[in-house]
Amino acid sequence: MTDVSSSFAFLSGDPGSPVILHVPHSSREVPGDVRSGIVLDDAGLERELDHITDSHTASIAEAAALAAGVTPWRFVNRLSRLVVDPERFPDEREEMLAVGMGAVYTRTTHKDVLRPEDFDAEPLIERYFRPYARAMTEAVADRLAATGRAVIIDVHSYPSAPLPYELHGDGPRPEVCLGTDSFHTPPGLLAAAREAFAPCGETGLDSPFAGTYVPLEFYGKRAEVSALMVEIRRDTYMTEPGGPAGPGLRGLASALATLIDTVSH
Repeated sequence: MTDVSSSFAFLSGDPGSPVILHVPHSSREVPGDVRSGIVLDDAGLERELDHITDSHTASIAEAAALAAGVTPWRFVNRLSRLVVDPERFPDEREEMLAVGMGAVYTRTTHKDVLRPEDFDAEPLIERYFRPYARAMTEAVADRLAATGRAVIIDVHSYPSAPLPYELHGDGPRPEVCLGTDSFHTPPGLLAAAREAFAPCGETGLDSPFAGTYVPLEFYGKRAEVSALMVEIRRDTYMTEPGGPAGPGLRGLASALATLIDTVSH
């Protein structure tokens, strides 16, 4: 069994930094007792991890943190999103339930069976999802207390070609997609991101993925908590679907560091 306290990491930054880099989908780690509930064979699971994992995003965040003038805080999921997806709603509000991808996935990126239809998700929600949500809530509260604000920058990636599970896969797929929220993404944060990532190619808005992650305690209530999702198209920095990182990673990390420093002041 995996100790819940080791299933995510909150890495300290500068005491005066309001920025939290959130990296929820970079890991391929599936604990043995969770693996036993997944119906795919080993080769099938590796293929699914290739497609579903935001590979190397933890490395992008780490390199950006090291390059930034004001070191951001980092909250990193150490387990695969096939264990639980910490960014989903754990109930019927979640639109991805339509394709078997709520907080605990029952279907794959290609809509094949991942877990049996009668799978009881509650033990995984209780063991992994809720502690993660609590810890992220505390991390944001910590930045609010220290600096009067919090800036959550989600670091994600997405494939250059749509996968069957995508609900909005028919729109533009720019090099960098910026996901926004009408309440939590102020114009200044969006403008800073557009400028920072301009050297990396086209930056688009909310396509193919939209929205941001804000802990529910603050969501729609605390404007001092701002948020932006950075979705990087994978062919810009790695070999798809699950291959090694390439030279593009350095430029993306530099752009992210620029964004961090712009919004830290």
